[in-house]
Amino acid sequence: MAKVKIYGSPQSRAARALWCARECGVEHEHVVLDMKSVKDPEFLKVNPNGKMPAMIDGDLVLFESMAINLYLAKKYGGALWPSSVEGEGLAYQWSFWGVTEIERHLLTIVVDTFMTPPDKKNPKAVEDAKAALQKPLAVLDDTLKGKQYLLGDTFTIADLNLASVMGWAKLVKLDMTGHAGVANWLDRCLSRPAFRGK
Repeated sequence: MAKVKIYGSPQSRAARALWCARECGVEHEHVVLDMKSVKDPEFLKVNPNGKMPAMIDGDLVLFESMAINLYLAKKYGGALWPSSVEGEGLAYQWSFWGVTEIERHLLTIVVDTFMTPPDKKNPKAVEDAKAALQKPLAVLDDTLKGKQYLLGDTFTIADLNLASVMGWAKLVKLDMTGHAGVANWLDRCLSRPAFRGK
């Protein structure tokens, strides 16, 4: 029996947890869900919110992708988890920053691009989201100056969590002109074998 059980579609935020589990090298079972099965009574016992992902490790049940990843990295991740309290603080910072400053804008673009019927598309919302991304992208670009990764020269859970959000920028072919540091960092993160499912 697998040590860790991760619930969710690989096209959902569960992809983050699956990447993290592979990066940690932890034995895990992927329980594939679709949008209907999250309302099943059995799954609601795991995550009463009826959302993906969720994780079970022994007696612990967790939901929220960032919480799952931070837990997996700390328990199983070895060098993926920062070696100092200061590094841990930065890992929390960049993980939550990705959700609050980046994700909603990228999600607006993803939804309009791939899930909205042609007659309901909202070009203004997409342009507003792209404009809103410029400031956080500049912050990230500045942070990465002179470094391979967010905390220095070592890939950590901070990079994995933020890159798992930023990966949507690749999906929508977001123009990274002026943010070469971000683009290069994202390429480094997404070229890792564990991201590609290996």
